[in-house]
Amino acid sequence: MDIKTPLIWKNWTFIKWDDTQDHHLSHTLHYWSWVFEWIRFYNTTKWPKIFKLEAHIDRLFYSASVFQMDTEFSKEEIMQACIQTVAKSWETEWYIRPIIYYGTGKMWLNPTGAKVETVISVWKFGKYLGDKAIDVKIAKTRRVDPRTTDMNAKICGNYSNSILVSLEIKKDGFDEWLLLDTNDFIAEWPGENIFFIQGNSVYTPELWTILPGITRATIIDLFQDKLDIKVIERKISPEELWNFNEAFFVWTAAEVTPIASITNEWWTKFIYNSGNASSTSKKISDFYHNIVTWDDENYINHLS
Repeated sequence: MDIKTPLIWKNWTFIKWDDTQDHHLSHTLHYWSWVFEWIRFYNTTKWPKIFKLEAHIDRLFYSASVFQMDTEFSKEEIMQACIQTVAKSWETEWYIRPIIYYGTGKMWLNPTGAKVETVISVWKFGKYLGDKAIDVKIAKTRRVDPRTTDMNAKICGNYSNSILVSLEIKKDGFDEWLLLDTNDFIAEWPGENIFFIQGNSVYTPELWTILPGITRATIIDLFQDKLDIKVIERKISPEELWNFNEAFFVWTAAEVTPIASITNEWWTKFIYNSGNASSTSKKISDFYHNIVTWDDENYINHLS
């Protein structure tokens, strides 16, 4: 995958790919003191549009506040910078990665006094897991305990747990992993929220050990608005996997990805009917696709 981007926005200035550089003694390089967002823009019938830009930037600033980062930019200025960076990419369906991080100035754990840097880049990247239903295995590694960090923030350090799990994926021949929390309830994939369907009921893990995803919130709204189905948020144990008819992941990069099977830690395999033409997961996937490519300002900010 070539992620070389046309121009990168950094602290008010556009920089060419080959001209970007950061000091090897920046705080974030040594201590992972950065926060980020992962945003997608789509080609619609009228123009390229960014999906829920304001919600993503709200979360970016919340994450920065957790690290007590004093950025010199307002939310509105960062939103506009995202729009400008997309416009300068001359593309219609790419991804946006805004990050805020501590640069040089301090080389111990407390970053107070280090320079705060803000960078926005865009690159071409397809649907993360493709369109087919995937095979998933429950990992031995547990999700980060929410008592040790802020699960509502997209902090880079939270993802060291995800990296460790992701490195195991191909070794055992599965497409993705599913994490349990430290109490052995189902949490999420290292970067995605999960939903289960049983008849006319939809379930998803309750907030606490999971990131409250923006795509997750959109899917809950769609179930209620389009299918008149209430989504039940509660603890879900691995022993319940055999009860469900369908399962799927949601995430900005993966959109709605049907799950064909989940294998537990004891190698028992649960098969699901997710993603076929008549499935509920296929219906919600279609609704989601229509929303992100539709001219509805409740969900999408258009590029001006």
